[in-house]
Amino acid sequence: MISKEEIREEQKKINRLRTLVDLTISIILQGDLPIERAQRLVEGVKNQAIALFPGKEETFELIYRPRFNRAIMERYGLH
Repeated sequence: MISKEEIREEQKKINRLRTLVDLTISIILQGDLPIERAQRLVEGVKNQAIALFPGKEETFELIYRPRFNRAIMERYGLH
């Protein structure tokens, strides 16, 4: 059985990742970054996500990659 402490720790990690994703998307949309820098930021978030949730790279690709791709497409006028 999972303890309340384990649940709290998992929730902290989820919240941390959510905040990191949201802030990075804001930086991409509002910043004046070259597209290459924006793409490196996304890879940095992916690395953090994998560090927080080892073995969940596919989950990142399914959930977060599309959000980042949409932000980059919107910001840099890609279609």
